[in-house]
Amino acid sequence: QVQLVESGGGLVQPGGSLRLSCAASGFTFSRYAMSWYRQAPGKERELVAVITSAGLSTIHTDSVKGRFTISRDNAKNTVYLHINNLKPEDTAVYSCNARFFYNNYWGQGTQVTVSS
Repeated sequence: QVQLVESGGGLVQPGGSLRLSCAASGFTFSRYAMSWYRQAPGKERELVAVITSAGLSTIHTDSVKGRFTISRDNAKNTVYLHINNLKPEDTAVYSCNARFFYNNYWGQGTQVTVSS
């Protein structure tokens, strides 16, 4: 059974930091490119960052460059999103995605709220 379980979200003050985790099971994690997406209220889902299967290459969307970092640990079947200098506009549900050819899996998401 394929599972992607996100954790690490919460209520954070502007300027704060978080580390989101996405634990994978039920598939060969090391073969899959992993991504983080976010969806803010009333907005479309947005790609935040991507990391290749071996972790050798990453892409971050322009709005988060310098503040967000995607990483992975294939030994732990986990992908991370390190978030620094959080802004109110980062408030969203953050979801991880696993993709390998025609296989495409999603987690349920974790809420990140940035507010003073």
